[in-house]
Amino acid sequence: MLPLNPWEHQNAVKSLYSKCVEGVCIKHQITRMELDILLFLANNPRFDTATDIIEIRYLSKSQVSVSVKELEEHGYIRKEYEHRNRKTAHLKICGKAEGIIRDGQGAQEKFLHIMLKGFSREEVGVMQQYNERILENLNTYLKEDTE
Repeated sequence: MLPLNPWEHQNAVKSLYSKCVEGVCIKHQITRMELDILLFLANNPRFDTATDIIEIRYLSKSQVSVSVKELEEHGYIRKEYEHRNRKTAHLKICGKAEGIIRDGQGAQEKFLHIMLKGFSREEVGVMQQYNERILENLNTYLKEDTE
């Protein structure tokens, strides 16, 4: 048996996060996927395409496509194209989404506050370094496995 099982508490973490963001979705009448996309774009400005969202968050192409379309129809995001590349749409957040993003980021802060209660800044920094290394290992393996 492994001395560390990183999946042991995965469902509890997911449940807590869902509970924290649920009110934002209800208040703004958007789906969880739509909120996740808006927050991804706001929190990761250098990754601004649907492909980025799919590859980095490991989400299905169809779910992202439907949600991007809904967000665009409601005026929360718009697509921009570079003059030489009409195939790649860069997703830009519109002003109409600012309140949703503010509330969503507040929910994310609440989630982190609950989850990291009692940890020092140093301990959080070490955890962050370890998590980045774990994610790098996962991504390396998953990319090798698909090739």
